[in-house]
Amino acid sequence: MTEKIQKKILCIEDEQEMIDLIRLILTRRGFEISGANGGKEGLEVIHKDHPDLVLLDLMMPGMDGWEVYQQMKSDSTTKDIPVIVVTAKAQSIDKVLGLHIAKVDDYITKPFSPQELLTSVDKVLGLKKST
Repeated sequence: MTEKIQKKILCIEDEQEMIDLIRLILTRRGFEISGANGGKEGLEVIHKDHPDLVLLDLMMPGMDGWEVYQQMKSDSTTKDIPVIVVTAKAQSIDKVLGLHIAKVDDYITKPFSPQELLTSVDKVLGLKKST
């Protein structure tokens, strides 16, 4: 069994229950999970903690996920942090926009299975390619 270095994952989400669910799933796998309530707080935490991965909800009041993503990618200190969009926007056009236009690292629609989340996180962190 290979030993994993603990990776820091930030979940930016306006529903505390979703942060708690993601934390429950991923801490059992040995990840360190922090949560941010909404986009503004999320950006502050990104700049303070420099997580290894960001799980980003799109539909949030105030600053939505796309705005957070654009600000991350336009900042040289945060542009290489991978982003997995976790959203209830399940229409294929949203997924195409996310994966091919905006170039997010992965796109998961709610509701998702624990295995779906773990597979996506492992895939994105395993590749760890910079753009």
